[in-house]
Amino acid sequence: MSHLGGRTIAFLVAPEGVEQIELTEPWRAVEQAGGTPRLISTKIGRIQAFDHLDKADTFQVDATVDAVSAADFAGLVLPGGVANPDFLRMDGRAVALVKEFFDAGKPVAAICHAPWTLVEADVVRGRTLTSWPSLRTDIRNAGGTWVDEEVRVCMAGPNTLVTSRKPDDLKAFCLEAVTSIADAS
Repeated sequence: MSHLGGRTIAFLVAPEGVEQIELTEPWRAVEQAGGTPRLISTKIGRIQAFDHLDKADTFQVDATVDAVSAADFAGLVLPGGVANPDFLRMDGRAVALVKEFFDAGKPVAAICHAPWTLVEADVVRGRTLTSWPSLRTDIRNAGGTWVDEEVRVCMAGPNTLVTSRKPDDLKAFCLEAVTSIADAS
């Protein structure tokens, strides 16, 4: 993997519902590449991760969405889980932060159900991405092109967008996410 040279990467999650492996594997990849991951949420305290529908571990939040901006980070990772992006897309501050990364031209990586938040931020129009298959129609209705691929790197916009479908795609997702952030910085 590319070396991140101490760059700080935001991981945006809701207070509950994130798929744990989609948080911990990219987090580990960022650390192994020399980056500094920071957990951002809509509330301070601890977030509750899930293993599908079962509660898993909790993780300490580093900062809330209203205390940070895209300028503080080299890139953004949006882990999935069904409930996580659904909660995030209902929070105007979280949606605004996601859009800010696109407006700033910074890399964004989203896996599984996480593109729901991208749809809400109105940043998929003209982009090609993948996701959990149930988001296909939402992405198309928002002006994006949905593909069924392990990982898709789309550079047809103001930033690099990396997307993957599911936890089985994490190896490819982590590699492309880290590479895209390293190359952009």
